[in-house]
Amino acid sequence: MTAHPQLADLPTPSLLLDESRMLANIERLRGRMAGLGVGLRPHLKTAKSVDVARHLLDGGNGPATVSTLREAEVFFEAGVTDILYAVGIAPQKLPQVAKMRAAGCDLTVLLDTIEQADAVAAASRETDAPIPALIEIDCDGHRGGLEPGDGRLVEIARRLVEGGATLRGIMTHAGESYGAVGMEAQAVFAERERAAVVAAAARLREAGLPCPVVSVGSTPTAHAARDLTGVTEMRAGVYVFFDLVMAGIGVCRVEDIALSVLTTVIGHKRERGWILIDAGWMAMSRDRGTAAQTVDQGYGLVCDETGRVLDDLLVVTANQEHGIVALRKGSTAALPELPVGTRLRIVPNHACATAGQFDAYHVLPKEAGVPLKRWSRFGGW
Repeated sequence: MTAHPQLADLPTPSLLLDESRMLANIERLRGRMAGLGVGLRPHLKTAKSVDVARHLLDGGNGPATVSTLREAEVFFEAGVTDILYAVGIAPQKLPQVAKMRAAGCDLTVLLDTIEQADAVAAASRETDAPIPALIEIDCDGHRGGLEPGDGRLVEIARRLVEGGATLRGIMTHAGESYGAVGMEAQAVFAERERAAVVAAAARLREAGLPCPVVSVGSTPTAHAARDLTGVTEMRAGVYVFFDLVMAGIGVCRVEDIALSVLTTVIGHKRERGWILIDAGWMAMSRDRGTAAQTVDQGYGLVCDETGRVLDDLLVVTANQEHGIVALRKGSTAALPELPVGTRLRIVPNHACATAGQFDAYHVLPKEAGVPLKRWSRFGGW
């Protein structure tokens, strides 16, 4: 394995994306969902990139999931027309939703309260154009949503249908699966996720209400699910890149992680066993998602410029622009000699948070001898 010659031309810190790993990750989940007979609605919040989205969306126009209306706008402008805005809708955002729908975007909103349902219905009547909504179901107590047996479920659905909006179905997110270690434990969460939405969908249908969409999704449960009977679509996002949190719970290997941060050695504190680099938390983010796992990876694993992991070497501390590299506590490995100017790569804890620190990916192409590509990212809400 050798470093791409153009890496030497990049400023540091820079965000690197290994195209071969990314494409393999995409195909892995695409194949699983095809085998289970369920459509995939990729979550684009991780990548925030039109270039990445083109690899994720089979037809180019969706279906897709986003977490902000800014994301919805950018991807709609790029030709993605089937979009789920998978964050509870704030009433003040409904005029923007209506405007996008009038322009041709099939944008669906999410809600779990009567107040939101009434606001969506009112906005639908005002524009004489029904706004479609999914009702969020709580499958594991992780965040928002109604439990499947909550008496408000049918009432919210009726408010939508009778008020002039469109009830498109239900969705859930098994966020607690990120703490489940191993495929067996994640499969339990996947079944809990499935059972919750299937039960909620049955309640709506028994009440004479439509429920065409039954949506589930998280990267761990997407890879662990064994039975998706009753589910119509799967949502996931971080699977495209993976990260150390996913590796720590056994969803992927470190070798599958497609993102890394290119950095340069800028100094030493040999008496402390420190190597200083120019990538701090402004590059790596403050995410310490592996701290609660069996193996704490600090602020990221250290690799050489080719991407080969250096034994027991971590970014143990991060300041705004400085990272401190040292051996893992308890390690018997020798601290490598890394002169000032040495280029390294740091594998991140959290792909979404780390990618969010940059405005572009520098893409390591899958073909040898091909120049680096630059794929833009966007920010904002």
